[in-house]
Amino acid sequence: MSQTAVRTNWWVLVLLCLAQFMVILDVTVVNVALPVIATELDLDRAELTWVVTAYTLCFGGLMLLGGRLADAVSRRGVFLTGLAVFTLASLASGLADNATTLVAARAVQGIGAALLSPAAMSIVTTTFHGPERNRALGVWAAIAGAGAAVGVLLGGVFTAGPGWEWVFFINVPVGVFVAVLLPRLVPSGRSGQSRGKADVPGALTAVAAVGALIYALVRAGETGWGGGSTPYVLVAGLILLGLFVLMERTVAEPLVRLELLTRRPIVAGNLVMLAASGLLLANFFLNSQYLQHVLRLDALETGLIFLPVALVIGLGTHIGVRVVSRFGGRPAVAVGFGLAAVGAVLLAQVPASGNAVLAVLPGFLISGLGLGATFVTATTTAMAHAGPHDAGTTSGLINTGHELGATLGIAFVSTVAAMNVRGGQVGGFGAAFTATAIVAAVASVGGTLLVPAGRPPATDGPVFAH
Repeated sequence: MSQTAVRTNWWVLVLLCLAQFMVILDVTVVNVALPVIATELDLDRAELTWVVTAYTLCFGGLMLLGGRLADAVSRRGVFLTGLAVFTLASLASGLADNATTLVAARAVQGIGAALLSPAAMSIVTTTFHGPERNRALGVWAAIAGAGAAVGVLLGGVFTAGPGWEWVFFINVPVGVFVAVLLPRLVPSGRSGQSRGKADVPGALTAVAAVGALIYALVRAGETGWGGGSTPYVLVAGLILLGLFVLMERTVAEPLVRLELLTRRPIVAGNLVMLAASGLLLANFFLNSQYLQHVLRLDALETGLIFLPVALVIGLGTHIGVRVVSRFGGRPAVAVGFGLAAVGAVLLAQVPASGNAVLAVLPGFLISGLGLGATFVTATTTAMAHAGPHDAGTTSGLINTGHELGATLGIAFVSTVAAMNVRGGQVGGFGAAFTATAIVAAVASVGGTLLVPAGRPPATDGPVFAH
């Protein structure tokens, strides 16, 4: 490959990562601004919850459809469509002057993100080959991890500075920039081989199933696993998921070919992503709540403390790329989740008062370093075994795992913390961090057994590992 082509490919990666960075950012950046948004728009607690949930539901629920469209129609076309929808919805979110408008705009943002994200990852996977693909996926994994930390920081900066509206307005110039440049670097054209009909019933069932699961997990974080409608919605989501599997067996052009779900690397990659994103977002949630509610830091101070975490996650992904390329995914996932467990044990000792940096950073930095490597393992394990006509669907599965993991992680630690408030507020945080340490230790052992041995294949097509 010529030097010009190599430079072009890496510019494509930069643009795609910018777009993905916006998508990941919007999962966490809004959380810091929520108190101010509630005051200025006079939102009650239910409306405030939907500002976050509307985005997560649409993003997680529609990702499989977005990935399938990228495979069957056009990766570039689906990406640019999602980018346009996301950018316009970001503008509408910033201009919103009431709860209904803001929640609706956030839902449309989620729809745009569900089209944009799997298509972008599919372009990355089909643009880079061999060892370069692992490096590119490592950069992509760094965006997934560091975006959460930078989101907390920018949320504090914008809320304390020009106003909460800029949490959304910042997406507009970035979206326009990417939309103008990307068509010049990525060719158009269809991705898939088949022109069969879209699996609309399967898509609707998948949206309902994933949406119900995410909604149940969000509600579990507020009411507990047995409170209110949570168990009924959770059971409904699982039933719909089973129905989706049955439907996919009978259609000629399924949304997800079930054969993909029998490939060990794809299953392993998705489970590692589920655990990694769950642990990382649980850490951000718990540490943010601890710093602001126990140590009484403001949003900007909290964001500044998290900045080193973003840098360490990037370092972790860099090391992860090297480890995966030389030794395979097993050592990276074993050590990565092991470090996450050690960091969680340190965080479980958080004091009721004292220096915020000393209380949080040592444990969080160790966890972030390890989890950065696990994100690399998740993406390279799954995507290195996906053929060009399954790249969008596989990336849709990986991204769905990221959203489900994040939501599950926050719901899990919220419930554990609430069940242990008798030990005081700090006792609840200590119990929740201890629970994440146990999950990380289990993930370290389980991931080591599940991830295929050896390095990811340096081929352009799928390699079937079982």
